[in-house]
Amino acid sequence: MTLDRLLFTAAIPFEAARRVGVLPDGHRARRLHGHSFIAKVRAELPNQWAAFSGDEVDRLRACLARAVSPLDYQSLNDLVDQPTDENLARWLGRRLDVPGVDTIGVQSTAQQGVDLDAAEHAHLWRRYSLQSAHRLPHVPAGHQCGRMHGHGFEILLHADQDLGSMPLGTDYDLIDELWAPIDAELNHACLNDVPGLENPTSELIAAWIWNRLKPALPELSWVTVHETAQCGANYDGNRYRIWKEMTLDSSLALKRAPVDDQRRRIHGHTYTLRLHLHAPLDAVMGWTVDFGDVKELFLPVFKRIDHQPLHELPGLEDPDSASIARWIRREVAGDLPEVDRIDLYETRGCGVILSWGGADIALPI
Repeated sequence: MTLDRLLFTAAIPFEAARRVGVLPDGHRARRLHGHSFIAKVRAELPNQWAAFSGDEVDRLRACLARAVSPLDYQSLNDLVDQPTDENLARWLGRRLDVPGVDTIGVQSTAQQGVDLDAAEHAHLWRRYSLQSAHRLPHVPAGHQCGRMHGHGFEILLHADQDLGSMPLGTDYDLIDELWAPIDAELNHACLNDVPGLENPTSELIAAWIWNRLKPALPELSWVTVHETAQCGANYDGNRYRIWKEMTLDSSLALKRAPVDDQRRRIHGHTYTLRLHLHAPLDAVMGWTVDFGDVKELFLPVFKRIDHQPLHELPGLEDPDSASIARWIRREVAGDLPEVDRIDLYETRGCGVILSWGGADIALPI
């Protein structure tokens, strides 16, 4: 049996300018330019690290904010030699005084970023969009996906590699070049007309893209297909995974907080909750689990926690994010046994990831 793994997460935005001189002559990023960056950390924190159980997310965010502060509204070349996303993550790692760090990430735009672990293993991702139509031919009569409809699909290509001391992993421009012929075939098209995509579920779209790209991009580790902003699928050449995302507008009061701590008062969050599921691919339907079924089966649990005072929830000792995630796991185990990871964010990028057997896919903030 795989043991639970609990990661606390935090994210901090910062604005900065840079030149990336390690890139080839003529590359646009060699010129001085700026980004709205996001720095991210995920850590497996020891017990008693925070002031009380429930303080971990806020303390982790405060530690990351201190590490990031010298970069905000600065010329990064004055602080970091070759300020690539990878080197910025290394720089932050040296300044971040946090135990149990799993990964440190830098997201330089909404379309790209990298997560770096302590062994210099980089997980890089690049995002693309497709404005495409499809229908699913094997769904039951009356299913909405059986009708021709469209999506603004988002595709994420993930590349893993051991960097050693290299300042830069796979160049985003190389990935763009490899993506271009796929974009030409799939963008503004009916996916059912594309050979190999006669049943264009998110899972099979991800596998189709994988098979096209992997020979030319050996570092490719995952293909992610966002069918909508709230659901999508991943494929790594072997396993299919899906996720379903939703928001919770809930109140809470942390009972373990000190009496003079404002978090002891009733307050609230718009939580982002993401359920990850793993199951074999249905050979006929072309999916693992129907997104609609996930929503329907989770609905009774959702109603108990959305627009509710979580500090009054039966069976929940205290409504900190880690405890809520564990409570959700217990409640969905019977109806949704395919769930093997729960992401719960109090604010953007700040929360917990509870997993018990699933691949630890890095999705952007």
